[in-house]
Order: sequence, then C-alpha cells, then structure tokens
Amino acid sequence: MKNKKETQNVSVEELLEKMTLDEKLQQLTQLSGVFFDAADKTAATGPKEDVGISDNDLPGIGSTLNFRGAEQVRRIQEAHLEADRNKIPMLFMMDVIHGCRTIYPVNLGMGATFNPKLMEECSAMAAREARAMGVSVTFAPMVDLVRDARWGRVMESTGEDAYLNGLFAAAQVKGFQREGVAACVKHFAAYGAPEAGRDYNTVDMSELTLREKYLVAYKAAVDAGVKMVMTSFNSLNGVPAAANRKLVKGILRDEWGFDGVIISDYNAFREMMNHGVAKDEKDCAYKAMQATNDIEMMSAAYLHCMKDLIAEGKISQMQVNDAVRRVLNLKKDLGLLEKPYRFLPKTKEEAEKTQKSEILTAKNRVLARIAAEKSAVLLKNKGVLPFKKNAKKIAVIGPFGNTGAVIGVWQCYGNDNDTVKITDGVTNLLPDVEICFAQGVSGALDAVADEKEIEDAARLAAGADVVLLALGEPEGDSGEGNSKQNLELPEAQYRLLEAVLAANKNTAVLLFTGRPLAIKKLSELAPAILLVWQPGTEAGNAIANLVFGEVSPEGKLPMSFPAVTGQCPIHYDRFNTGRPRENDLSRVGYASSYIDGPNLPLYPFGYGLSYTEFSYGKARVSAEKLRRGEAIKACVTVKNTGMREATETAQLYLRDKVASVVRPVKELKAFKKVTLAAGEETLVTFEINEEMLKFYNAELEFAAENGDFTAYIGGSSDTKNGADFELVDKKPIKRNS
Repeated sequence: MKNKKETQNVSVEELLEKMTLDEKLQQLTQLSGVFFDAADKTAATGPKEDVGISDNDLPGIGSTLNFRGAEQVRRIQEAHLEADRNKIPMLFMMDVIHGCRTIYPVNLGMGATFNPKLMEECSAMAAREARAMGVSVTFAPMVDLVRDARWGRVMESTGEDAYLNGLFAAAQVKGFQREGVAACVKHFAAYGAPEAGRDYNTVDMSELTLREKYLVAYKAAVDAGVKMVMTSFNSLNGVPAAANRKLVKGILRDEWGFDGVIISDYNAFREMMNHGVAKDEKDCAYKAMQATNDIEMMSAAYLHCMKDLIAEGKISQMQVNDAVRRVLNLKKDLGLLEKPYRFLPKTKEEAEKTQKSEILTAKNRVLARIAAEKSAVLLKNKGVLPFKKNAKKIAVIGPFGNTGAVIGVWQCYGNDNDTVKITDGVTNLLPDVEICFAQGVSGALDAVADEKEIEDAARLAAGADVVLLALGEPEGDSGEGNSKQNLELPEAQYRLLEAVLAANKNTAVLLFTGRPLAIKKLSELAPAILLVWQPGTEAGNAIANLVFGEVSPEGKLPMSFPAVTGQCPIHYDRFNTGRPRENDLSRVGYASSYIDGPNLPLYPFGYGLSYTEFSYGKARVSAEKLRRGEAIKACVTVKNTGMREATETAQLYLRDKVASVVRPVKELKAFKKVTLAAGEETLVTFEINEEMLKFYNAELEFAAENGDFTAYIGGSSDTKNGADFELVDKKPIKRNS
C-alpha cells in the first residue's frame, strides 16, 4: 500500500485549472537554494532584495538550483509542500557536467576518447550520484561547438567537430535520463563561437554555418529525447538568445518539434537590457515569453511584469498556461507529482546508506580511471614512454605533480581531497620504488622562475632513473569567464623544463589543461608529451598506468592545438579559398596565409600517437559511382607494426570536390576503433550513403548534389589517403515496350 504522505495521484490539467496567475508565474521562476532553507534565512536577505522577491512568492516557486545534498533537498521540499496550497513539488537542478562526486575528465578530454558509449556510462554514473544527492535535473550536456581555444568554456564541450559533438550529445542525454535525472542541453545557440574568444560576447554567423555546424549537436540531443533546453547568454546575429523568437520558437519548437521545458541561463532575461534590445524589465518579460521561454533563472521579470502584459493584451493567458503546462509535465514525467520525495532518503541513516552504495564507490572510481586513461593523448614520444617498471627512483616534478587540484572546474560535489595524486598513483602501482617530489615552480602561473626551486628540482631529476614533469595550466584557468589572450605556458615552466632536461633526458611531460594550448616550444624541447587534460578523481592511478605501460594511450584530439595563439580560431574542416596556401612550410606571396608562420595547427583534430605504430594501406571504395538511395563501401587495411597490443581509431573523412557553395576541405563522417595485437592487421570498412553527402545550399535546402567526392581514411584529420567516387542518379527503370 502506498504511503499517502509520499504519493498522490495528480492531473496536470486539474492543477492548471485551480492555480492562480501568481502561482503559475511562480512555477516559471527559479531561485537559488539559499532562498528556501530555514538554516540560510539570514543569508537569503540580500539575494531576495537583489532579485525583488518577497516571502509571499517563495511558497509557489517552481524550481531551485545550487544546494548542498539530499538532506537539505528533503528539508526544503518538505517545507515547500507544507506552504504550497497546490502541493506542487519543486525541481532541484544542478550543474553535473563531468561527474557529481566521482569526477571523470573534463568533457573536452572525454571527446578525446572518441567513445560515446563510454561517455554514456560516465553520464549514467554521474546521474546515479546526483540522484542520491537530490538532483532531479542536470544542466548538461553542454554541446556548444568550439573552435577558439581562447574561450574558457571549451573544456565543457567535446570539441570542434559537429558530427562528433552530436554523438556525444546524444550519449550524455541517454546516460543521464536512463537513471531518472532530466538532462538540459545547453547553450542554445552557438554560445561556443563568441567574437575574439571572449565569454558572453556576441556571435555573428551565416544561417548556413549555423545550421550545418552549430545546431547539429543540439538537434542530436533533442532527437535523443532531452527534456530541457537552456538558452544562451550571447546574442546571435543581433538578437540575444532568450529573446530570439526565430531561433527558439521558430527552429527549436516549430521546426524540431521540441515541446519540453526551455530555461534561460542565469539572469539572462534581465541582461537583454545590457544588450540594448529591451528598455526595461517588462520588455524583457515580453520578449522572453514571445520566444517561448518557460523558466527564468535567477530573475523575476515574469513575476513582476506578466500581469501587466496580459492586461495590456500583449501576452495571452494561453501562452502562460502553455509554459506552466510544460513545467508541470516535466515534474509528472519525472514522477515527482506522484512521489515528491522520489529517490530522497527519509532518515539520516538512510542517507548515509545511500551515500555508501552510490557515491564515490570503488565501481565508480574504476569507471573514472578508465575514462582518464582513454582520454589521454600521446602528442610526442621519442622512445621515452612507456617507462620501465624496474626503475629504482622516480622523480615527480612540477606544479601539478603532488596536488588533487586537477579535476577541472564545474566539479559539482567533487573534492580535491578525493583525488589520487600522481605521487600516490605511482606508489599504488609500484609500492617498492622510491618516489621523490619537487614543485620546481611555486605556482603554475609564475612568470618569473625561482632559481633556487629550479635548482632543487634539477638536482632531484639528476638522481632519478625517470622523471615525470607535470606542467600546464591550473584548473581554474579554464571554465566560465576565463577567456585568455595568450595560450602559451608561463616562462617559468619552460625554465623548469630546460633545467630538468639538462639533468635527465629520460623525462616525460604530463600536460594538464582544460583547453588546447600553444605549445610549439614545448613540442620542440620535450622528448615525450602526454596530454592528460584535467583527468578527474582517479588522475594519479590513470597516469601511472599510462606512463608505465599498463595501458597504451589511445586518445585522439577533439580540438586542434594551434602553433601560436594568433591562429585562433582554428579547425580542420575549414573552407578553401581562391588563393590557397598549397605548401604550409613555404612562404608564398599573395596567398591566404600568415607571413610569420604556418596556417596549419601544431597538432590537428583526430591526432594521437600510441605505444605501438599503425600503418594504413591504400584507401579503396567498392564502386566508383554511388547511386542515390544506395550505398558503397570504403575500406582500408590497418596493421599494428609495433611490438605491443593497442587500440587505433580509424577515421573516415569525406570531401565534396565541386558544389553550389564552398564546402570544407574534409569532414569527419565515421570512425571505428580497432584493437590489434603486435603484427596483426584487419580490414576496416565504412559504409557511405547519400545522407552522408548532404549539406545546406545557398537556399538553405539540405540535400546532396551529384558530383565528385573523395573518401579519406587515416589516423587523423591530416590524412591524404583517399579514394574518389561520384554521386549519380538512380539507374533508370527499364520498361518493356
């Protein structure tokens, strides 16, 4: 028999019928958790005044964000249901971006795995932990396409390629939602393309580029059944996203058929005034409702102004009802109308039991470690890695060598104290080896080296068999609001590198970062570079397994690494020009090039080495003509020519040679992972069909055009291993006369 206090049979339409307009508008308002907890009443005074919220509004508020765990959630929900005459439970939302308490690599690192299934499993694990913390909606996945490493939030994306981003978007939605936590895809739209790489900046692009590149991953999330969409901060082609009726209602609602909840980003309604497209709060509320935004986050324009807008006939009751209905349907879909305390522990003892069974478990740690291992990208290796396990003394040097602060920002409930440090990871793997540590530079951002620290580090390196040198940027340098003009490593880190290499050539650099860096100098000096991103809770164990050969690196870059910052934005799927630079190494006048450096990145999209080597045979196609409605095969023989088993990601790129609009030099269309023993080879086959050749033409029609194409297959986007084919019409049907 159901507990009547815990469950109720609720009809959305019955609720709507009995709700007052004030109560409806409260459902469309989201406030921080500090507004609701009795323990935080004094702390809420200032925020309430800032937002313009009275105590009378609080009982009916529909959702909250930012809170401290399941016990607080239950306490807030109980007080809320006691005060709300309609007994409509709140939604509790949180940024669960790359883990909840068990943190896996930042999303850019997860993109490097080229493994959407792994991302789905990690998202599901995060959802289980978040659910146990009282979270009903996660503000994830973030699927913004990113091409400019200066923008700090590239760490939240899975990279520069629309196809890959779409696969990862769908995977995250499936992972979160299969565990009962609603996903919220963000930031709609094109937030990842701000001018000059500066956060919150304007975005201006053609609708052709918008549709072909930047909308792809959002559409993939919608097709995967995402329950919520968040509008972005930026203006798009002159109109802020939250006010952009063409974008939100036109494309998202009407064209794609999305009938879920749309929520603004933090205070984005009121920021319309800063953009200069709304004269006051009422104007903000009007434009947001016309664009079919449902929930406003941390502002109260709907509460303050919607009654007047209805009275003036500018907004209809039906528009408000539609928005409230979507919010209530989400609550019903999540089971909260019937069970307001779903997944929440009833007692402190039950909460502790759930914590032990769901949060930071050994199983969760294993998954986080695997993700960290598979995300690592071997950028360079001159016979240094993997290190032999018979080393007697190992030196770990650098600002990230003995710290837990390598899990990345947007870490939700993550804790640096849970992180396995490099020194501890090496000890776990090789308990009998002597490990010594020197920081080398006192801070990762130090521009000027402390020569005494560097001398001490060099002395330590000289006495060791192998050296792990942990360099990069601090985790707090990436993320929201952290745009950069310079992507170079600090000079102090280079001074440390030079001193350590002079003392011991058997040195491998571990590169910690949440974004691509301009590391040309590092690439020239270091004999080995292993890119480990911001690897998460199991950092040390994963790194130890990688550098000592327990596993071979298999990551591939999801975003190009520039040679210098001035190349940004840079991406592999570029358009050619009327005056292309044919040879990237030579200086040619009156061509589309820089006079002081190359056009191409230092490390291209899809690049990544292994502890073995793979050779690719000649790419072939099964037929020279692809008839509409049919398919052909593209294949290549991949062979492990090295001395150990490893995994390679074979990538298929297509080029449309002649079209009605300029087309990219190549585009990723498929990839396959193959694990091969030493000396083993296999035939890797891809199917190519008409759908893969479609693009948006000048009239914004999505279609394929007859003509010549090249299928490239290789280990990165710079492959030139191609085979040609032609798209032609179907064979005419022969009829008897």
